[in-house]
Amino acid sequence: MEVKTSLLDNMIGVGDMVLLEPLSEDSFIDNLRKRFDHNEIYTYIGSVVISINPYRSLPIYTPDKVEEYRNRNFYELSPHIYALADEAYRSLRDQDKDQCILITGESGAGKTEASKLVMSYVAAVCGKGQEVNKVKEQLLQSNPVLEAFGNAKTVRNDNSSRFGKYMDIEFDFKGDPLGGVISNYLLEKSRVVKQPRGERNFHVFYQLLSGASDDTLKKLKLERDFSKYNYLSLDSAAVNGLDDAANFRTVRNAMQIVGFMEDEMQSVLELVAAVLKLGNIEFKPESRCNGTDESRVKDKNDLKEMCELLGIEQSVLERAFSYRTVEAKMEKVSTTLNVSQAYYARDALAKNLYSRLFSWLVTRINESIKAQAKTRHKVMGVLDIYGFEIFEDNSFEQFIINYCNEKLQQIFIELTLREEQEEYVREGIEWTNIEYFNNAVICDLIENNQNGILAMLDEECLRPGTVTDETFLDKLNTVCAEHQHFESRLSKNSKFLTDHSLPHNCFRIQHYAGKVLYRVEGFMDKNNDLLYRDLSQAMYKANHSLIKQLFPEGNPAKVNLKRPPTAGFQFRASVGTFSFLMMLQTFPADSSSCGGIQSPRQKSLPHFHRLFWSVIKRVPGLMETEGERAGYAFRQTYEPCLERYKMLCKRTWPHWRGPAREGVEVLMTDLQVPPEEFSYGRSKIFIRNPRTLFFLEERRKQCLEDLATLIQKIYRGWKCRTHFLLLKQSQITVSAWYRRYAQQKKYKRIKSATTLVQSYTRGWQARKLLRELKYQKRCKEAVTTISAYWHGTQARRELRQLKQEARNKHAVSVIWAGWQGTKARRELRRLKEEARRRHAVAVIWAYWQGLQVRREYRKFFRANAGKKIYDFVIQRIVSRTRAPSLHVPIDRSWPSRPHLFLDDAHTELRRIFHLWRVSYPTQPVYEEKLEASEIFKDKKALYPSSVSQPFKGDYLEITKNPKYQKLNNVVEEKVLMADVVNKINRANGKGTARIFLLTKKNVVLADQKTGQVKASVPLPDLTSVSVSTQSDGFFALKLKEGTASAVKGDFLLSSEHLIEIITKLHRAGTTAADVEQLNIDISDEFLVQFKQDKVCVKFIQGAPKNGSGVSCKRKNNRLLEVSVPTTAATS
Repeated sequence: MEVKTSLLDNMIGVGDMVLLEPLSEDSFIDNLRKRFDHNEIYTYIGSVVISINPYRSLPIYTPDKVEEYRNRNFYELSPHIYALADEAYRSLRDQDKDQCILITGESGAGKTEASKLVMSYVAAVCGKGQEVNKVKEQLLQSNPVLEAFGNAKTVRNDNSSRFGKYMDIEFDFKGDPLGGVISNYLLEKSRVVKQPRGERNFHVFYQLLSGASDDTLKKLKLERDFSKYNYLSLDSAAVNGLDDAANFRTVRNAMQIVGFMEDEMQSVLELVAAVLKLGNIEFKPESRCNGTDESRVKDKNDLKEMCELLGIEQSVLERAFSYRTVEAKMEKVSTTLNVSQAYYARDALAKNLYSRLFSWLVTRINESIKAQAKTRHKVMGVLDIYGFEIFEDNSFEQFIINYCNEKLQQIFIELTLREEQEEYVREGIEWTNIEYFNNAVICDLIENNQNGILAMLDEECLRPGTVTDETFLDKLNTVCAEHQHFESRLSKNSKFLTDHSLPHNCFRIQHYAGKVLYRVEGFMDKNNDLLYRDLSQAMYKANHSLIKQLFPEGNPAKVNLKRPPTAGFQFRASVGTFSFLMMLQTFPADSSSCGGIQSPRQKSLPHFHRLFWSVIKRVPGLMETEGERAGYAFRQTYEPCLERYKMLCKRTWPHWRGPAREGVEVLMTDLQVPPEEFSYGRSKIFIRNPRTLFFLEERRKQCLEDLATLIQKIYRGWKCRTHFLLLKQSQITVSAWYRRYAQQKKYKRIKSATTLVQSYTRGWQARKLLRELKYQKRCKEAVTTISAYWHGTQARRELRQLKQEARNKHAVSVIWAGWQGTKARRELRRLKEEARRRHAVAVIWAYWQGLQVRREYRKFFRANAGKKIYDFVIQRIVSRTRAPSLHVPIDRSWPSRPHLFLDDAHTELRRIFHLWRVSYPTQPVYEEKLEASEIFKDKKALYPSSVSQPFKGDYLEITKNPKYQKLNNVVEEKVLMADVVNKINRANGKGTARIFLLTKKNVVLADQKTGQVKASVPLPDLTSVSVSTQSDGFFALKLKEGTASAVKGDFLLSSEHLIEIITKLHRAGTTAADVEQLNIDISDEFLVQFKQDKVCVKFIQGAPKNGSGVSCKRKNNRLLEVSVPTTAATS
């Protein structure tokens, strides 16, 4: 599209109604129609933007459009909602003024889309950055969540907001968003249980059934068929152009972006499913013996599934649907509920459950998007509230909505006309008073504390006796009959008696936007909105994570006997404390507004219908154009005005010494602004035409550019001078360094020449001295040589003499040695002969002694021969040969025979030895080894390494060690196993050393340091033992439930002798008569009972860390993970 440079250029109709001539209702409507026919859906009334919903897409919201309206004056381009958003954002950013954008209009006018366009524009033009983008994304993604839970399809709008929303967007000093706060008002919760014909329930119900996965629906106990649920209308379940399944995925993604946890989203969906299930609960009447009627649930299946979703006992909720308890002071009275009362209680619970869930969602979103910084924030408020509603059948909801719009109209009138006129009078500005309709009388008719409609409705609800909608209407006819804006056919005013357009059960109120006919049917019930205390207390007993937060009044410790406030009272109080109303009242009269108008009822025919366009009167403030035209478009106090525009006049720049008003007068005179374009007030200057303001802004912009040029010039001069001085200083420094370098080089050259001359001189002197020294040395060497030769001659002569003397002495020694050898050999032969004689006598005597012994012991030789031979053989084998192991039955080694003739004896002795080794003395050990093989072979990786290790049993020598004397006295039975084990702590997976004792009747755990008994478990209390398949030493002793030993739970232990401990435990359980056989469970994952909680112990393989072996770590409250090194696991 062509970019327009002014509001007046190429304008279709009149873009600003303030400029419309002549001004009348017909010209007003004709101008809107003309612009609408040319796809111009936006029109200005001063600072108000009128938006007409065309019910089709127009190419006016593209990124190029955003850039086109960015940082442009409000009236510079054709009317657009982007201009309104840009004006508000720039005022907030540049002038540090908080802003409020009020979006109002009738149902279907596009208010929700307008609010989203404002937010998307602000998000597009503000700053960038990771944190800023995150905040913007969260603010934008809060809309799909709230629309899913708060919007519904109506006869006029496929995405109608059924709640009021006010969002405060908070910015920092740079204009970047920091967060936001959302306030919600008056959710139409009656839609949960009943929808008008042609309308749907809230979107989330249809999105859940259409878009959730089969597994999710199965968990929520739901089916995809809409007809299965009574709370969902079937005639409008499917909407053209609305993909509920895709929208469900969008909502889930938006909830994740906003910050919802997965368990929170699941809890929200469970409550939505519970509401659907609640609508399927039906009741049947029953008569009691005393003649009273009561109700019972027909089919309890839906009730059961709902109770399972919310974690409520079925009997508790079923009783709450059948009985009602009334408390008065110290008395309690329980009454039965008939079928109609039960249905009322069911619907009240459904409405309250959904309404409180929606409020919780808003609170949860606020926790995520709220600003974290505690500095002062700038605020932009965006209000999206109900539009004025006139349906064929108007009820309590339309009455409340239209009351809210009356209050908005009242505030708008005060902002646009009354406050502006009062300000003109206050400032002394000439002003022609304009008569206007003040709707305060209508607000008083509704909200007056004495005779207001809401007050009388509350009075009827609280009055004892028979109270119906008809009695309420009778009271209205009595009290409000004379009010000029109230009409009823049964009132005392006779002019309505024959008005057939006014039914007997209806009343009519003449609102500012027209007359609305209200049907009183349902007013009492909807205003009561009473949730029985029994249902609140039943919901408080739920185990669901959200229910206790949603129903705090159900806490029995905080029972409140006061009757809860009615819906009308609550809404009237919330309207009185509307944060956006209070904010509007603090803003100047030029706050931003956007009015929405719905196009014809047939949404598929976007054509202009003149009769329908009379509804523009229902939009607050649109017909106050005359007041806008007669007033001033801009006003500002003198001080900020002078501060902003003082650079436009040489006399006021840069400082004005006099009063601010005189400075502004000098400024305006110097600029030659026509006097009719502005007026001077007591404290403000008032500018009539926006073009005058644009002229000032344009001059200021040009002046700022000139000032910027001057600043740039001065800065560049300073920068060049600084650069020159820096170059000059650098040149001086470089010159100084060069001169120093040149002098150093010259000095080094002179020094080198001097050194060379000195070296030549020193060399000549050294060579001369060397020649003298060499001569003296040669002389000394000649003398030394002559002396050496002389001394050598003398030494050789002396050596020859000594050698001759040595040869003479050696000959004498050899002769003497030969003689001594001959004498020794003679003596040796004599001694050997004498020794042979003594040995022969000894042998003969030994044989004789042996003969005597054999004769003496021949009688009892057979009785003692076996033992003696055994002792002899053992002694010989042990002492002289390497004996086989006595404890390893599979060791088949045997020493070799000393002589060949002993071959048979050698074989027989070997056979006898092996038979004896496996006999009685070591039989229990082999039985334990065999039983260990049956239990662990090919099942436990630790078993092969235990085969060669003997089962010692008592590793602590508890009976001998005095350290365990105290513990030995406590244990009366024989100790089968005594070892030190580690007791694993479930909190951190670390072990504590304990003494493990196994007797025939008990298993005892004692402290290693003190010997104090920590636990004693009888063997009958043991049910099983659990171990892993890895090479670790962990095992769990599991106890019988209900026994005294099981109070503290099972034991998780670790030992280096795991195979022996479990084998002995199994044998002890097998041999005992009163003990059931102990089960051995071998698995890499098993459960251990610690007091009240069960913990899973899981074994995994992994590389050893820091040289450590098996390690145990706590992963969470329900898991202990034991890491076994891979090398250990495979060995």
